[in-house]
Amino acid sequence: MRVLGLDVGSKTVGVAVSDEMGWTAQGIETIKINEDRQQFGLDRLEEIIQQYQVDSVVVGLPKNMNGTIGPRGEASQSFANLVVERFGLPIVLWDERLSTVAAERVLLSADVSRKKRKAVIDKMAAVMILQGYLDSKN
Repeated sequence: MRVLGLDVGSKTVGVAVSDEMGWTAQGIETIKINEDRQQFGLDRLEEIIQQYQVDSVVVGLPKNMNGTIGPRGEASQSFANLVVERFGLPIVLWDERLSTVAAERVLLSADVSRKKRKAVIDKMAAVMILQGYLDSKN
């Protein structure tokens, strides 16, 4: 049972996948998207889903600190709906408040350069979203 974790932004989608036991999350890649042009990287996502034999998907839901859903949260919900329509996989929307901040701290503590942080921050945030979900299940 593999679970895919997604951190959806306006320009990129960070992708992580669980091990077969559903215990740990590993970063896979960052897919470039373009919301304005309705290009959401679904073809690449399909390749990843098939390659890793994914059974379900966790999409980060960025809530405001007061628990409400803002424009980015609505965009994540819309992306999750696209994934359901295209792949028919079960979707979990996972509260991802501060996941990007936490990913940034991990990368800073590892002394990763600013340029390299920018390249991997979304993938790392996807790992943190997915690992949080996996930890809640185990």
